[in-house]
Amino acid sequence: MRPDWIASCLALTLLAGSVFATDQKQKQESAENKAEVLEHKAAENNSPAPAPKAEAITPSEVQAVDPAGAAPLDDAITCLARSIYWEAKGKDAADMEAVANVVMNRLGHEGFPDTVCKVVKQGSETKSCQFSWWCDGKSDSVQEEVPYAMAKEIARKALNKELPDRTQGALYFHDRTVRPDWAKEYIKTVDIGLFRFYKPHDGSAR
Repeated sequence: MRPDWIASCLALTLLAGSVFATDQKQKQESAENKAEVLEHKAAENNSPAPAPKAEAITPSEVQAVDPAGAAPLDDAITCLARSIYWEAKGKDAADMEAVANVVMNRLGHEGFPDTVCKVVKQGSETKSCQFSWWCDGKSDSVQEEVPYAMAKEIARKALNKELPDRTQGALYFHDRTVRPDWAKEYIKTVDIGLFRFYKPHDGSAR
C-alpha cells in the first residue's frame, strides 16, 4: 500500500474516532440533563405517567453515561445504576428492577431526600447506610460490563417512569436469607427473587 494511502486511512480513522467521542459526550450530557429534570419531577410529584418522548432518556444516551463504570457518583443515572448493580448484580432482571423501584419510591416520598444520589447515600455520615454497598469500604467501580449495561437500562426506564413497580410501593428491602429486627416494624409487600420488600404501616418513613 502506498504511503499516501496509509496516511489517508490513518487520518480517516482518527477523525472517525474523534467524531464518535464527541457524539458519546453529547449523548452523556443529554442523558444527565434529562435525568436531573426527571428526578426533580419524581421528587415533586410521584405520578406514574411516563415521561414525554422529548424528555425521556434514550437507550443510547443512557449507555453513554459512565461507560467505564468508574465515574464519581454525582448524577442521577450513575447513582441509580450503580445501586442497582451492587445490590442485585448476578440476580434476575426482576430483582434489579425491584431495587430501582425502591429508590424511586423513596425519591417520591416526603420522608426521604429529594435526589437519587442523596437517597442512595443516605446515612453515610453516620455509617448507617440505607444501601449497604455504599458503606462497605470497598471500591464502587463496576467489575462486569454486561450486568452494568443492564443496570443502566433499568435506571433509564425507572427515571422515565417506564418501569412498573414490582414492589407494591415498598420503601425497604432485605435479602431473604437474613431476618433483620427492623423488618418487624413494617408491612411485607412482596417477595421478589432473593429479596423481601416492605412499607410502613402508616405510610411514613422512619
